[in-house]
Amino acid sequence: MKAVQIAAPGKLRILEMEKPCLSAENNVLVKMTAAGICGSDVGIYHGTNAAATYPRVIGHEMVGVVEAVGPGASKVKVGDRVIIDQVVPCGHCYACRKGRPNVCGNLQVRGVHRDGGYREYMAVPDSDCYLVPDTLTDAEAVMIEPTTIAVQCCSRAALEAEDTVLIIGSGALGSSILRIVRLYTPAKVIVADIDDAKLAEALENGATDVINSLKEDVPARCHELTGGYGVTVSIDAACVKTSLLTALQATGNAGRVITMGFSVAPTEINQFAITSKELDVRGSRLQNRKFQDVIDLVAAGKVNLKGSISHTFPLTDAQKAFDFVDSRDPSIRKIVLTFD
Repeated sequence: MKAVQIAAPGKLRILEMEKPCLSAENNVLVKMTAAGICGSDVGIYHGTNAAATYPRVIGHEMVGVVEAVGPGASKVKVGDRVIIDQVVPCGHCYACRKGRPNVCGNLQVRGVHRDGGYREYMAVPDSDCYLVPDTLTDAEAVMIEPTTIAVQCCSRAALEAEDTVLIIGSGALGSSILRIVRLYTPAKVIVADIDDAKLAEALENGATDVINSLKEDVPARCHELTGGYGVTVSIDAACVKTSLLTALQATGNAGRVITMGFSVAPTEINQFAITSKELDVRGSRLQNRKFQDVIDLVAAGKVNLKGSISHTFPLTDAQKAFDFVDSRDPSIRKIVLTFD
């Protein structure tokens, strides 16, 4: 079978791999149909994702059709369309015992620490498979996984209706977060980005205010928009060098700041920005059993995942797809690799 592997940072190759077989643990064989390109995949390609190991078949936004099932598989059947959970925890460490397997001390993530979804077949446990709603195409269903990241992020933020929220970044991640944030009907949702077109889309999709961070001072504008107090929740979906300090400065006393980046490059912050306002700075990583939550939201009509995919490329054109991502073309929203 064909697969896309990052052999080392900057080195992408198409290779032939042996088709996986069913086992007692991996009792569902999935024929892949679509896999998304995420910012973390791009980070693995460029060598800036500190969690990744090489060589690695990447891809953690994984949709396919069940081709075969083995003994003990009861959750899915042959012919079911499924999306696959990327988190593989140990089940017994401190984090797992505390109900947080997404940050398991021995965490394995498909597409990061073990081979992921950029290959024609995967064998996985049936417990990691979730049925894709009939209303979504395979490419659209890829968006379930980024939406689980958004649900996890909002859970970590402990959002309430009285909150005022700043989302820094209006790319694929920020847009997914906006979809979920607005379900909490917060008092105000501010989106900051450098692209006016993306900011216009954010307004169409539920933001109450937008800030072009190339033209305006984001913390100052957030204080203006909140009567001088500052937002109560800041979510960093841009994950660039200056965004964490911006979030700390924009957030008012007793607020929460949610970080999602994986860069190990030094960034400027100071303790006064945190301590003086007694801010809670909380990381949000992956998702904690949120797939069914998102699928239920889609089925209930509360989350619309249609229209999110801007481009598709065949799996064998993965290099072209990653080169296109690097072009930073303003039309890019979500790119999906297909297995036709």
